[in-house]
Amino acid sequence: MSLQEQIGQLLVVGFPGTTPNQEIIDLIQHHHVGGIILFSRNIQNAQQVFALTQSLQNIAQAAGHQQPLLIAIDQENGIVSRLGEGATIFPGNMALGAIGSEQITHDVAMATGRELKALGINMNLAPVVDVNNNPANPVIGVRSFGEDPQQVARLAAAAVKGFLSSGVISTLKHFPGHGDTAVDSHLALPTIPYTLERLEEVELVPFKSGIAAGAACVMIAHIYLPHLMQHEALPTLPTLPATLSPAVLQGLLREKLAFDGVIISDCMEMSAVTDTVGAEQGSVMALQAGTDLVLVSHLYNRQLGSLEAIETALEVGTLNPAMIRLAAERVLALKERYLSWHTLSTPTALTALDRQSHQQLSEQAYSLSTTLIRNEDTLVPLRVEPTERIVVLTQQKNALTRVEDKHFPHDYLVECIRQRHPHVQTIFTALHPAAQECREILATTSATDIIIMATVNAHLDQHQAELMRCLVQSDRRVIGLAVRNPYDLLAFPQLRTYLVTYEYTQPALATAVRVLFGELQPHGHLPVSLPGIYPLHNSY
Repeated sequence: MSLQEQIGQLLVVGFPGTTPNQEIIDLIQHHHVGGIILFSRNIQNAQQVFALTQSLQNIAQAAGHQQPLLIAIDQENGIVSRLGEGATIFPGNMALGAIGSEQITHDVAMATGRELKALGINMNLAPVVDVNNNPANPVIGVRSFGEDPQQVARLAAAAVKGFLSSGVISTLKHFPGHGDTAVDSHLALPTIPYTLERLEEVELVPFKSGIAAGAACVMIAHIYLPHLMQHEALPTLPTLPATLSPAVLQGLLREKLAFDGVIISDCMEMSAVTDTVGAEQGSVMALQAGTDLVLVSHLYNRQLGSLEAIETALEVGTLNPAMIRLAAERVLALKERYLSWHTLSTPTALTALDRQSHQQLSEQAYSLSTTLIRNEDTLVPLRVEPTERIVVLTQQKNALTRVEDKHFPHDYLVECIRQRHPHVQTIFTALHPAAQECREILATTSATDIIIMATVNAHLDQHQAELMRCLVQSDRRVIGLAVRNPYDLLAFPQLRTYLVTYEYTQPALATAVRVLFGELQPHGHLPVSLPGIYPLHNSY
């Protein structure tokens, strides 16, 4: 390979649209880019995704690429699911953590991988193996298996083995651990203030387990670790992301954890990079630090700019060609192991999928994950007279984090309840003062109504928290339904009935409603603690 071809192999890029646009064609044909990332913006249904991946591979092959493209996706399941119509919906990590079964976690990963591979997607940017031990974490939360490092490690290894069985490349993320932060690295640069000793006790445990299980790829987080990176600051920039750190990539991941696979950056267009060194210079610095694959997910001008910045750095001698060659060798070895022009997905792979068994696995997993934390008034299962009313409080605010692109389907939740009881009223919570809104709700409902309030990260939303506290103090029959993070109870510990789904996917909501009406027993165990309220359950 020429040096320019090697550089192209080190970039993973995204593009808008459901068919290849001229910009992505240019990057593949003229810049030898060897990696693609797909998002929900690229996806409509299974047939369209298959046609898209085939088209991309055909463009690469016609352009003379020696090996197929890496085609990656963030199919974490749960709240971060890119696939659309025709794909099986599986629980995300914290729902799997509530089950605690290595076998189910393995089988979900394997089924997910098989569906991805049939679509022509050969790399999954999953599993998330961060230990979520900070309730205020705005970006990981339910994407994690839980807060116990050993349990996260067990399930991480099971997921890696499941993806291996499916023939899809898995990616451990976000190294060296994004769980204990209250800052979203999409928006700013979080700091992890811990020593190496603490990291070895908590954050690194699942990464070691996943690497031992055979993970081929590790993604680096845009986080700052002062105890590891204190000698790497720039004169004008005292804090840098770990993505740009030789101490983290070479010293910690390569040497201490003995990882010899492919290192991929988190997206260079996240604010933790764009607001510090910039995406283009960040791409150069990531390669200098020892990254093999640089992820530039969105903008064509930044993708071209990154390629140009890398070439310029090589010309002026600030980037060693040997680093490029070594990274390219790792990427090509990864492709050699998993990909071949002769084994790309065919149309028959889609029809050969055992969708019925995948659906059965999904239903089994969701039925085991729903968790009833409190039922002190024995409101669950619901005993509602035909003339009584169920009032569902829900919010229309859907914007949560940049990594999510599925919205809370509040109408689906209400419809599931209405199928079982005719008198259901929906009240959308607004942004009025909570006390005023509470008075209005109480004025328009009766003392016999059952009030179900669906909360979406209420522990981080003062309005939701105040409204729930007001309702609880009214002595009405109130049920809290946490449809995302389970930490909401911390904001209103007086609530006596509390059910957790860990996600707002349709199967999770449907299963929760079945639990509410006594059609299903809740089997889940909360895989995180609620300090002062609920200890961590470790008896799996």
